[in-house]
Amino acid sequence: MTIQPAKLSDPAVRAFVSAVNAHDREGFLALLAPDATMSDDGSDRDLADWIDREIFSSHGHMDVDNESRDGRALVARYSNDTWGEMNTRWSFTVDEDGRISRFETGQA
Repeated sequence: MTIQPAKLSDPAVRAFVSAVNAHDREGFLALLAPDATMSDDGSDRDLADWIDREIFSSHGHMDVDNESRDGRALVARYSNDTWGEMNTRWSFTVDEDGRISRFETGQA
């Protein structure tokens, strides 16, 4: 059963999923720490390039199936215009200011 974004436990992760699903690039960027990093399938990626390609220009969407680690780890069906739908895992590090300093994703 899908967990609605508004019901996700961690406020930063809740805002991340909501921004992805609303295609809100500015709101998404505001959630990130200035030196935020990310990885996809275990390889660090250029954050700006990755989010533009995998989320915003390809209409990314997350349907969260499960959360753990107090809401900072998700299993979600992720879809975009490039790859279609796939089962993915997401892990988030949130700094003391409540901003996402790192996220890791990959196939689940």
